[in-house]
Amino acid sequence: MSETTAEQMSERADVLRLRERFPQAIQEVYSFRGDTWVVIDRNYLVEVCQFLRDDPELSYRMLSDIVGIDQLGRREPRFEVVYNLYSFKSFTRLFLKVRVNEGETIPSVTGVYPGANFPEREVYDMFGIVFEGHPDLRRILMPDDWVGHPLRKDFPLGGEQVVFDKGTLGPSIEEVQTPHPGESFFGKTGLSSRE
Repeated sequence: MSETTAEQMSERADVLRLRERFPQAIQEVYSFRGDTWVVIDRNYLVEVCQFLRDDPELSYRMLSDIVGIDQLGRREPRFEVVYNLYSFKSFTRLFLKVRVNEGETIPSVTGVYPGANFPEREVYDMFGIVFEGHPDLRRILMPDDWVGHPLRKDFPLGGEQVVFDKGTLGPSIEEVQTPHPGESFFGKTGLSSRE
């Protein structure tokens, strides 16, 4: 029999309190590498976040990050938005996940966590997911006239020639095979401009 850590017991208590308060909102709960993930209905997102922040037993007062995931071809709904919450009271993390299809909106949590402003804008910019009620939803990383959302899996890969000093051109993605992290740079990408 394996021993249960204090962190695991705390996370299970958090989920129990969520199930008790929002039984209709929770779609799935799972653990991965010691972290607890709760998939919730998007319509309850703001209420769940407010409860997690304001409940004195839970005190998830810090929104660490918001990230988008494109599951194109893997599952429906296509997009997932993950909210990384942290409690300084119990020193635990809780990951809330909301799933949406293209064209659906997610309510903004900037009213609960003001620090969600820029992360929501980043997810909008990179994936095109619209956060309903966001105070200033516009691009944050890409130029305003950029067409498309670069982190979508259906975004076309391409490149542009970049002029470096000494007049040399950098390779575009179509011209040169680019190794993945951890691979060597021998081959086409390992050639210098002198060769």
